[in-house]
Amino acid sequence: MDTLENLRAVAQDPYGYARNIQATESKPILGYFCSYTPEEIITAAGAIPFRLFGTREDISRADAHLQSYCCSLVRGGLEDALTGRLNFLKGAVFPHTCDSIQRLSDIWRLNAGMALHFDAVLPVKLTTESARNYMIAVLNDFRSELEQGLGVTISDEALYKANHTCNRIRELLGHIYAFRSQNPSQLKGSDIYYIMKAAMVMDREVLVEQLAHLWADLREKGGEAPPTDRKRVLLSGGICTLPDIYTLIEDAGGEVVWDDLCTGTRYFEGEVRETGDPVEAIAERYLSRMVCPAKHKGMSVRGEHLSRLVREQQIGGVIFLFLKFCEPHGFDYPYLKACMDRAGVPTLLLEVEEQLPAEGQLRTRFETFIDMLE
Repeated sequence: MDTLENLRAVAQDPYGYARNIQATESKPILGYFCSYTPEEIITAAGAIPFRLFGTREDISRADAHLQSYCCSLVRGGLEDALTGRLNFLKGAVFPHTCDSIQRLSDIWRLNAGMALHFDAVLPVKLTTESARNYMIAVLNDFRSELEQGLGVTISDEALYKANHTCNRIRELLGHIYAFRSQNPSQLKGSDIYYIMKAAMVMDREVLVEQLAHLWADLREKGGEAPPTDRKRVLLSGGICTLPDIYTLIEDAGGEVVWDDLCTGTRYFEGEVRETGDPVEAIAERYLSRMVCPAKHKGMSVRGEHLSRLVREQQIGGVIFLFLKFCEPHGFDYPYLKACMDRAGVPTLLLEVEEQLPAEGQLRTRFETFIDMLE
């Protein structure tokens, strides 16, 4: 099995991958829902950070604990916990993302039956010295709680190593994204989806080797592919759990060459300084990376970032992809759309749950949108 096929297999059956780890290795696995989860500290503790994406199964048990207007990520994650499908997890980590995730933490603690539970509530406003100090304090507390929960010592040396590994992963993902942007015909959009999903669930020490092999394979293809007449599209939003989105856009004449997703570029943006205090270095990356709607660095920061991506990647149109009932992204949408309108960039809003709308309906929407693009 080649590297890309291996990453695709992990992404298509992440729970199977995790159960195999549980059966063959001694590494504990900790679930998480948000890219503000300090993966470096988890990795330094000898554990595997494992991102949760909701469920493909029917949701019934979770509805006894959550309102129907909670998003499918929150309801689906709890459903899998209550039904035992996440029994490979040693525990879960909850940073503050939104009100629904914050309340999910309380419900999870009482009902999921897991050995460990961690809250890492990072500051929301990231522009002050007090926010920096608070961020560092929360991360140090998490380090101590993780040591106690797993019965390990997380040394500075282990953190330096984890910081380096995670930096290398981010660097390789950046290279792969840039290759896709320049050579969209040589790497499908769904391949990027599978690579990113695998990157968020695999043992990071194994992952970095896999990504290095993949990047070497891509470089061997060399040069830029001949230009195509497909329209260049950017996806913007929270998480994307639907690989068919990319295929449908491609079938309609588009090409997703970049994104602004927390399961995309926001996951690997920035790097952790590898000198000085390793926990402070992790905090500094969170303070400097591009924010999602869960954090605040200024009224115009996200719009300016999106406008810059559109220019740099020569984007013809932006598709906003939101989970239904996701209030943080819903609040930001009018402002971001206005930024795109001022720049003359066409946009399409798509609100989805775990299941896509009827394929014919979605195909028509994409074809109509892409026909508008220059």
